[in-house]
Amino acid sequence: MPDFDADDNKLTLKVVFYGPALSGKTTNLMQLHSLLNPQRKGELMVLETRDDRTLFFDMLPIGLRGDSGLDLRLKLYTVPGQVQHDSTRKAVLSRADGVVFVADSQLSQQDNNATAFGNLEENLEKVGLDIDTLPMVVQFNKRDIPGVADEQDLQTRWASTPWAPLIMASALQGKGVIDTFKLLLDRLYTIINGEYHLERQHGINRQTFIEGLSASHGERYAHL
Repeated sequence: MPDFDADDNKLTLKVVFYGPALSGKTTNLMQLHSLLNPQRKGELMVLETRDDRTLFFDMLPIGLRGDSGLDLRLKLYTVPGQVQHDSTRKAVLSRADGVVFVADSQLSQQDNNATAFGNLEENLEKVGLDIDTLPMVVQFNKRDIPGVADEQDLQTRWASTPWAPLIMASALQGKGVIDTFKLLLDRLYTIINGEYHLERQHGINRQTFIEGLSASHGERYAHL
């Protein structure tokens, strides 16, 4: 659920990266922090345990300003993948406006992907969100590892879902990370523009929203 402060003309959106343990959620966020060059970008906050796995969440704030002065901000979060932190996953997922599900492409991890996706659906329901209508992108990460699940098989398996097409990625190498984020922004814009009239009232059309928030170093969007 977006957080709109009319007095300050500020709209804050929440995007959550969800998935099984060690699928690459934090790596996605670290790459976005490194690759993106939006109008505004805050510091990446990473909280890790001794074994370099997310304990609570990571958070990256980015944003842009509309013609009306609207201060639009996105806060990107990851959740811990370990089962024992399910209450934390649910808390971070609360009031999410969009989700990136980061799956592991290794054949040995397909059952874990299915379990994590089922857990996402359950937790969304518990916090009052509908997985079928919430803007979401499914990324299959770790494509750089030999012996991963076949891309065509994966695309075919997911073709009839609201989340097709899937994004193939190697977050460690930075491949597919921005593509994933852009697709999520595209799906998110449809919902947010319908509710907050971003284009009509604030001069933020779909292209400005997507390119303005996902511009990488060396390619600042011409209209900004």
